[in-house]
Amino acid sequence: MVSFSQAKDMFRLQREAKKVKKELAQIHVEAEGKLCKVIVTGEQEIFSIEILDSSNPAALAADMKDTFNRAMKKAQLVSSERMQGIMGQMGFPGAA
Repeated sequence: MVSFSQAKDMFRLQREAKKVKKELAQIHVEAEGKLCKVIVTGEQEIFSIEILDSSNPAALAADMKDTFNRAMKKAQLVSSERMQGIMGQMGFPGAA
């Protein structure tokens, strides 16, 4: 059975998670390759793509793939850091 205190904590956690989600939508993370630049949000959604040089389509495709992956990894790290704060407040192990 869930106590009133536990329910209150869960509600607070939900509220904090929604707040962090809104903050993450406003954070932009950038990765730049040789031929393109990619910006993603902290929610790991593509914000913009800029082609710097399109003279070699095969190289551009490979560069875009690498740049997208680096941008997404950066966004995952930002998201993870933000959520760790909430998890730490709730006393989950390994969260700080």
